[in-house]
Amino acid sequence: MEFAHEWILAGFPATRVLNIVSVQRSTYYHRLSHPPVKQVKTGGRPIPGYSQTKKGKKVKDTKIKEYLLALIGGEEAVYGYRKLTKSLKKIYQLIINKKKVYRLCKELDILMPQREKKQKHPRKLARNREVTAPNQLWQLDIKYGYVLSSRRYFFLASAIDVYDRTIVGHYRGTVCEAKHITKMLQKAMLKRGIQIPEENDNQTPKLIIRTDNGPQFCSNHFRAFCAEQMKVEHERIPPKSPNLNAYIESFHSVLERECYQPNEFITFEHAYKVVDDYIRFYNEKRFHGSLKDDSPHEYYEKWKNNQLTPLKLTM
Repeated sequence: MEFAHEWILAGFPATRVLNIVSVQRSTYYHRLSHPPVKQVKTGGRPIPGYSQTKKGKKVKDTKIKEYLLALIGGEEAVYGYRKLTKSLKKIYQLIINKKKVYRLCKELDILMPQREKKQKHPRKLARNREVTAPNQLWQLDIKYGYVLSSRRYFFLASAIDVYDRTIVGHYRGTVCEAKHITKMLQKAMLKRGIQIPEENDNQTPKLIIRTDNGPQFCSNHFRAFCAEQMKVEHERIPPKSPNLNAYIESFHSVLERECYQPNEFITFEHAYKVVDDYIRFYNEKRFHGSLKDDSPHEYYEKWKNNQLTPLKLTM
């Protein structure tokens, strides 16, 4: 547009120039009569320098700073800016918000130091593993199902053995707390014959349970179950990295496609029966391409009978 305007000012016919640059005459003349206005950023509303009391009286910021210094000189010295805001409102009847109090406290350098967040359950990050046999690494995750009649969801917590792809245990219910998952894992460990190592036994390899960072897996109950009760190693994947839990994620994808989508669950009992039947079918009959078209149960039995070529999985 600027290029065409320069040529028109130089004396060339406007129609010919605008045809060459493919600009409509109406557009050109509209731009001439309505030049764009540059917006100047002001940086927000200017600071008024005062606040008002509930009676409408103006109180300058310098006076409010005196109030703040008086407050932290007394019993309110333990307060942060939020509670100081409440004190100003209650004692001095000021209409003021916590953002302004924060700014004034920062100017006076009287802000309380922020408390460090302490993780109740320190995270042990998942690292690369070599899996050479069953019962070395289990992956655990939670999936949701929907019951049509009650319009409510139910939980399905599943644990898969990475080596033979067996769903070693699952829990389904309308609530899913850490105690439900640990009970499911305890039954699975008994069923698979996993021995709890002795106190000073450093030779027996520990079972590794890998999860995401859900609240059930970050709880004190789950930590105590893994570290103290069952002597298993619990590791959690970093946020936004489901690829580190790929085996259980893959199973849940198959479950969604082959179980959830073809069925409409009428009641919770109906949903639980369908899920139980499907997991039984998955473990005992369903062909698995990664297991040379054996079912997980058949593959596990072949491993126990030494009928398999040694396999090493790296993840």
